[in-house]
Formats: sequence, C-alpha cells, structure tokens
Amino acid sequence: MHDQTSGERPPGGLPRSPSGRIPQWAIDEALGLPPRHAVPWRSAPVGTTGPGSDRARRRRHGRLLAAAFVVLLVLAMTAWTMMTGRLWHTASPPGALPPSAIPADQRTFPAPGHEESEQPLGTPAAPPVRSDSYRFVSTGPDGQGFVAYDPCRPIHYVVAGKPPRPDAGRLLAEAVARVSAASGLVFIADGATAESPRSQRSSYQPERYGDRWAPVLIAWTSPAEEPDLAGDRAGQAGSSAVQLAQGPRVYVSGQVELDAPQLAGVLGRPGGRDIVRGIIQHELAHLLGLDHVNDPEQLMFAQTEPGVTDFAAGDLTGLSVLGTGPCAPEI
Repeated sequence: MHDQTSGERPPGGLPRSPSGRIPQWAIDEALGLPPRHAVPWRSAPVGTTGPGSDRARRRRHGRLLAAAFVVLLVLAMTAWTMMTGRLWHTASPPGALPPSAIPADQRTFPAPGHEESEQPLGTPAAPPVRSDSYRFVSTGPDGQGFVAYDPCRPIHYVVAGKPPRPDAGRLLAEAVARVSAASGLVFIADGATAESPRSQRSSYQPERYGDRWAPVLIAWTSPAEEPDLAGDRAGQAGSSAVQLAQGPRVYVSGQVELDAPQLAGVLGRPGGRDIVRGIIQHELAHLLGLDHVNDPEQLMFAQTEPGVTDFAAGDLTGLSVLGTGPCAPEI
C-alpha cells in the first residue's frame, strides 16, 4: 500500500529503513492519518493536481505576471520619455512635461506662446544700400544662419539704475526706436525695475515679472558695480537663447549695461548726445545679435570712431536680416 519508502516493521515498534530512518507512511499510520502520495521536492510531475503542484503553479503564475507588469511599465516609461524628449528637449531641459502642463510655481521657464502672433509684428526697414559688412553673434543648428529674437512677439524691456543725466532717458528711447525701425522688431517699455544686472541673470523670473520670459534689462551702472566696464568700455550687452526639440534657436531675454559715469562725461562734450545715442544703439545691436566688425565705418566697429554715431550700410543690413528670424510659438 505504501510503496514510496521501503522498510521492515521491527517487533513491538515502528518499521525502519535500512538506514535506520522511520518511513513517513509508518508515522502517518501510527498517528491515524490517511495515506499520502509522494510529492517531489522541486516540482510536480506533468499532469499532477495535488495541492503542492497548485501552489507551485500559482507561484510561477504570480512571478510571471509580476515580471510582465514590470516589463510593460518600463516600456511605457521609455515610450513616454522618448516622446516628450522629442517635443521638449531644451538647452536647459525643463523636465518631462511641457511647461503648459506644469504649475507656474514649479516650472523653470514659462508657458509657451506668450503674446505670440501668427505673423511678424513689424517689417525691417530696407537698407538704402546693402552691404556684407556685418557679423552675427551666434548661429543656430542645422544650417540656421543666425540667432535672433522671435519677430512674432514684442521685446519687453525694463530700466534699472540712475541715468547719467535727466535727458539720458530720452536718448535711450531714441536709440530703441532706431533699432526697432531697422530690424522691424517691436519693443515695449515696461518702466523701471529694482533688479540689478548680474553675469548669470535668469531669463525666467516669475516672482518678479510673472509667467513670461523676463524682459530685457537695460541698466545704468558703473565700473564699481560691474568690473567689466573698467577702462574705456562704455557698455556691454548680450542675450540668452533657447531651443526646443528640432525647432529654431531664438533669443528670449537679455541685458544691456551702460557705464553711467563715463557717459555723463561724454554728454558734457560737444556732440556728446549723438555719441551717447550711438553707443546705446551699438549695445542694443549686440543685444539683437550683431557682433563687432573690422570696418571702422560701421557703428558695430569695436571702438568709437569720430563722426560715426549712427548705423551704416552694414549695420542696417545685418539688423534687417535679424528682423526676419523664425517665429517660435512653442517657446
């Protein structure tokens, strides 16, 4: 009857195997338990239906389901990362989700398309004479010949610091108007700000300027506040660019620093107003994307030249090109 373990029953005691071990069937019989069939230690034979085989199958099924769930989760996360990465890759990655899907107080740059128009807001003025005496500060990816501000939205700007003279604010407004006309880019003055210029200025400051790119900062400063203005450097300017996915690279904000004490001295000379206005125009052209040239007849020459106080043919040609940059509603 119990053939799974062989053994002999000694007189007056339980049977034992040749090794002296009491077989399981004898223990069951002595305890009054029903006979049991053998269940191999590792797995049930094919076709068995005992409780041990059911538990093994359930364990295997559970492990398979868990593994399948993990694989599906990994595949889903990979697909999501690839999709959002294609759509929202940036120079300074904002995260997996587009800005519009993230609360404003948790984003690192604004919701896209602020004040974006379906077409450029202005038209660059045609230069009287076209010239190739201009250079761009930066080029973009995939053959993009230059980086510029989005012409389909206005460039807001704020002014910080104390101007060198009361009429310096008017000179600044005149310089902005001249650059705007040449490039076709629309500027909007947002007034004064308490923000101070700094080398690592953030292009997104929602606590100060709201959920938009920070306006361009134009600061009247001094070498004591900005050591880079020491010597005969009257100003400096630059812009920050952003690119999303395979789209164009565009400027979103920037900064212009003007040496107020030095410009105050220039304003006291004959023809000083024209010289200061020309210096401001020079720095604003840097802001928009024009670099220095080796032609002393252009305002974008690295040094102030006698009699050169306004844009020349090369400057105007370069600014007109910068006004035809790509619109970027996704930024």
